[in-house]
Amino acid sequence: MNVTVNGRTRSYRSVTFDAKRNAVWLIDQRLLPHQFKLVTTTDYRQTTEAIRTMVVRGAPAIAAAAAYGLVQGARAFQGTSLRQFSHHVQRVYEVLKGARPTAVDPVNAMDRVLTIMRRGKTVPEQQSLALAAAEELVHATITQCQAIGKHGARLIHNGSRILTHCNAGWLACVDVGTATAPLYAAQSQGKRFHVFCAETRPRCQGAMLTAWELAQQGISHQVVADTAVGLLFARGQIDLVLVGADRVVCRTGGIANKIGTYTCAVLARHHRVPFYVAVPLTTLDWKLRSERDIPIEERDPAEVLGAWGLPIQPEARRPTPKAIEPVYVRVANPTSQALNPAFDVTPPGLITGFITPQGIFKPGELRGQRTRLLLESS
Repeated sequence: MNVTVNGRTRSYRSVTFDAKRNAVWLIDQRLLPHQFKLVTTTDYRQTTEAIRTMVVRGAPAIAAAAAYGLVQGARAFQGTSLRQFSHHVQRVYEVLKGARPTAVDPVNAMDRVLTIMRRGKTVPEQQSLALAAAEELVHATITQCQAIGKHGARLIHNGSRILTHCNAGWLACVDVGTATAPLYAAQSQGKRFHVFCAETRPRCQGAMLTAWELAQQGISHQVVADTAVGLLFARGQIDLVLVGADRVVCRTGGIANKIGTYTCAVLARHHRVPFYVAVPLTTLDWKLRSERDIPIEERDPAEVLGAWGLPIQPEARRPTPKAIEPVYVRVANPTSQALNPAFDVTPPGLITGFITPQGIFKPGELRGQRTRLLLESS
């Protein structure tokens, strides 16, 4: 997507790989929307830490980062023994796998890289195949997001009022996005619509990232508090809900997504508003039997007890030029603790449909499409 920084506009991807340096380039999402900065991770452990600390976030984006991290680890091996190389790569895999346990995309992506690289008969061949597989996977993700946009755009009409939650935009998906893909496609078709970005406490990805993306793209939008969403539904001000997902249990059609998604789904069902989930094929989990089996990541309580931001004067709309470093402000009672689950689970009965690269399916239809969807993702 195009980003304008200091009056200059150029195209960026949220995750890229520098083969000469065996390094991963990432947009530091923790600093947005106030500061646009690229960071470099020079080995798989740094890449793992960037995933864990949410320098990069969003299921498809961390899948790309994990795939590249696996490549980093593989290419750093200097021996010739395939057995030792295999043990080394497995250690790298396990480290990266543990960075963010709820999303299935990183595991699916790394499994794909492993499958292809093992076709090589020597260590150099496997290293070369690993890089090619990761690059192919990233390009496929972008193509899938474009297809999601094409299928999802037909759900958006002139005058539509759309609710989003968290960020499932190009920042979270290398490029284009999942939940934002239909928005960008509809905009390119000349449709006029308005987006409500739920702030998405405690990390505020909706307020900080989705709103920033939409502002960059010139799409009409407003940030709303998570607790204001119910009022908007009650007033009839929401026509459509579009969210992404970190894992889809294909046996049932249930999903895990950023905390607060379930609340939006319950409200949407009560008010008879369509609730759609936009996902690439790497988000589909064909192994778990139930959404109740999805591991739910719990994060630092400090995220709930306070907030990060930049200090500005009350009358100012932008941070002062000197205020470029984010600061943490404690909001909650000083002696209180907090519970901070990062995701919740939405059952299939609350989901209208899934927008996939292969079309739009009801939750109960995913299982019947397994052969087709697996073939496309292989």
